[in-house]
Amino acid sequence: MASTTITPGQVGPHVMQAAFIVEDVEAAVQAWIATTGIGPFFMVPHIELAEATYRGTPSEGIDFSVALAQSGGVQIELIQQHCDRPSAYRDTIAKGQTGFHHFCIYTGDYDACRQRYVDQGFAVAIDGKFGAMRFCYVDTSAALGCMIEIVEEDENQTSAFTRIAQGAAEWDGVTDPIRPLFT
Repeated sequence: MASTTITPGQVGPHVMQAAFIVEDVEAAVQAWIATTGIGPFFMVPHIELAEATYRGTPSEGIDFSVALAQSGGVQIELIQQHCDRPSAYRDTIAKGQTGFHHFCIYTGDYDACRQRYVDQGFAVAIDGKFGAMRFCYVDTSAALGCMIEIVEEDENQTSAFTRIAQGAAEWDGVTDPIRPLFT
C-alpha cells in the first residue's frame, strides 16, 4: 500500500490539527516544548472575535489567544480564552480547566463540509469569520468526545500554516521557541 503524505494546511477530510484549551497559553507553550520537544510555537495574542454567532444567536464576541506548532502532519493549537462570555471553548472545558477541545478540518468546500455535519444532527456551536475566511465549531462531543472545527481554505490561512510548518522543519529546538505568527 502506498503511503500518503499529508502536508500542513492541505485541504481534505483529514484531521490537520488537534487543539487544547489552556489557562495560560505562554505557560502551556513552555510545558509543551519541555515535555514533547515540539516547537516553535507561533503566537496570536488577544484575538477579538466580533463577527460570530454562538449556537445560532449573534455573539458579543470573545477574546482569546492561540499558539500553534507543527508536529509531523498534525498542527498543535493551544487556546486561552480571556473573557467569561459563553463560547464553544467553555462548552466543553470549564474556566480554570485544561483539556483537549477539537480536531480541525481545512476544506476547500466549506459549505458542503459544514452541511455534512448538520445533516447528521450535530449543532453548530460557533459560526464566525476572520476577514473573508469562514470557520465553525461543530459540537460532535456526544459522538466523538470533542468538537470539530471546520476552516475554509484561504490564501492567508494557507500562508500561515506554511509558516508554522517551515518553522518546525527548521527549528533547532532552542532558538526563539515562541514567535509571533503575524508581524
